[in-house]
Amino acid sequence: MRPVRIIGVPSDYGQGRRGVDMGPSAIRYAGLRENLRRMGIDVMDLGDVPVPTPETRHIDNERLKYLDEVVAVCTALCDRVRDVVAAGQMPLVLGGDHSIAIGSLAGVAAAGKRFGVIWFDAHGDMNTDETTPSGNIHGMPLAASLGLGHPALTGLGGPAPKVRPEQVVLVGARSIDPDEARLIRQSGITVFTMAEIDRMGMADVMEQAIRIAGEGTDGIHLSLDLDALDPMFAPGVGTPVNGGVTYREGHLAMELLAASGRLLSADVVEVNPILDHRNQTGRMAVELVESLLGKRVM
Repeated sequence: MRPVRIIGVPSDYGQGRRGVDMGPSAIRYAGLRENLRRMGIDVMDLGDVPVPTPETRHIDNERLKYLDEVVAVCTALCDRVRDVVAAGQMPLVLGGDHSIAIGSLAGVAAAGKRFGVIWFDAHGDMNTDETTPSGNIHGMPLAASLGLGHPALTGLGGPAPKVRPEQVVLVGARSIDPDEARLIRQSGITVFTMAEIDRMGMADVMEQAIRIAGEGTDGIHLSLDLDALDPMFAPGVGTPVNGGVTYREGHLAMELLAASGRLLSADVVEVNPILDHRNQTGRMAVELVESLLGKRVM
């Protein structure tokens, strides 16, 4: 296991609900660093990317809300991720809303890595400013990383695209906007909805996802949105959708990715303590990261 470097991004500029900016603190409070150290992992917390308070800002574009702020935060994150990857370490980015993944993927690409992506999410995050029903940029990061959307997002940290569509896999999808579905079909990425997981089983889905994202690459970036899990197991998220991944399916997915030896970097996003029950979702995030980094029963 390469040394792990934790980077917090307490931003909710991409979301439509306040609270997700406290996600990094909730995950840390649940014992992330201490638990990883007990596993024998060389782990260091690099602190948070600076994020200005939303109350001091205003929205200029209803189809790209807080665009300048998202770009500034993601650019700072891109620089930190780039440096961590270039040093041979693994960045573990704690969100914050899912818009921060634009910076994470840009940073891995800026470090000169050719990588695949497993996007573990109830949503597609494949909207652009032309298709978005809300204007919230947390619904756009995968599209932006594939070179689709506003140039301020697609060109962040370097030329677009940051990742090739044939090496991107969306796992756990069950809430896709109509225009977004069209973009997904046109993009060429692989999608395993909850229907496929139900029919095939999580083991087969993840084996295929790892093969697709890992073949011909330097490794895999995991972008883990906690709303991929059923709200029964992760209630503290801003956009919960019933019928999601179960507790054991989530751990199995992480265990299989760990066993592949292909993990390069990861985001853990969308934990909202305001909507949570006694930090249940923060604890779930820590448990999943433990499995992702190699924890086993025996």
